[in-house]
Amino acid sequence: MKRQRRPRKAAKKQRVEAEAWDDEAEVDEESRETSADEPDDTGWKTSTAQMAGVSRLIRAGVWALVVSGPVLGTLAFLSSSTPAQGVAKPVPTATSASPVGPAGFAELFVSAYLQAGQGTERDLAPYYSGSLVLAVKPGTRTATQSTVLASREVQPGYWSVTVAADVTTHNDKGKPKRLGVQYFRVGIQAAGPAGGTAQGTTAGYVATSLPAQVAAPTSLKPGGLAYETDRGSSSADPSVETARGFLAAYLTGTTELDRYTSPGTRLRPINPAPYAAVKVTGAQDDATGASQQKVPADGTVLHQLVQVEATDQAGSPVSLSYALTLKSRAGRWEVASVDEAPAIRASSAPSAAPPTTTTTTPSPGAATASPSPSPSNS
Repeated sequence: MKRQRRPRKAAKKQRVEAEAWDDEAEVDEESRETSADEPDDTGWKTSTAQMAGVSRLIRAGVWALVVSGPVLGTLAFLSSSTPAQGVAKPVPTATSASPVGPAGFAELFVSAYLQAGQGTERDLAPYYSGSLVLAVKPGTRTATQSTVLASREVQPGYWSVTVAADVTTHNDKGKPKRLGVQYFRVGIQAAGPAGGTAQGTTAGYVATSLPAQVAAPTSLKPGGLAYETDRGSSSADPSVETARGFLAAYLTGTTELDRYTSPGTRLRPINPAPYAAVKVTGAQDDATGASQQKVPADGTVLHQLVQVEATDQAGSPVSLSYALTLKSRAGRWEVASVDEAPAIRASSAPSAAPPTTTTTTPSPGAATASPSPSPSNS
């Protein structure tokens, strides 16, 4: 009997141990399932079902981007090409009108007007479209020279131009007589780009009336020059002697300029030489000393105005003036430059010249013309 109890006890013990292992396995499985469903320390819940859902969402988003890519690109292109609301459109910059075209047209018109006469009124058609009858004989007057003195835009596209013409008249036998410089003012309308107006695409010009002869501009007296010391034409003055030698070489080409110029100065003589001889008739400079018998220290600068009488190849004398800058070196004066214009005193301005009595010779002939309508202010 005792031998039968021991196997039973052993079998019972094995069953208990097996049931304990089964319980532990069930507990472990439940804990794994519970841990998968419950949030971890970071607060996130992870489960197989949830992970599968996230993967499907990611795949769907990628495919949505792939499919919508061309559509988004097209929308971006259209939005970039369409101006944004509220952004001001660039306004084209207005080009200022140039006076060159109207001035040249007026000069041509005055020259044609002076030469035209009865029966040749059509010669003025390219410049003036109004009807007119000229009483002067054609060719009675000519402009040997002409130039524009003033050009002013009085209205957009409308110019007032003053032309100076050196007029010569011819009598019935063709003998010329110079009348001198006369001044004519003309109104010129310009159209197209050259006139600075919006009308038309091609530049064009037209005179609004025949020229009006006007008075000469006011004569002026120049401001004070900076050369206050008169040296005369004395060859005893070293600066005058340098100027004489330099100008002789410059105008006649008989000697080299290098012997009279400062090192590094680049000057060339006139070629071919226009004169055979040069004589100094006067010289002024801005030195303070009354006499310049001795050359001052090296580097001293002297501004000089020299008047010369140059004799051309035919033996005719010609008066000329030259503004020079001299610089001292090694006990002698050298020419540093031929100045562009005589030096004037600081704050010096021209003044009105005293009036002179002149006799004005009226231009022969007369003309009647139907006035053209003046340009409107609009």
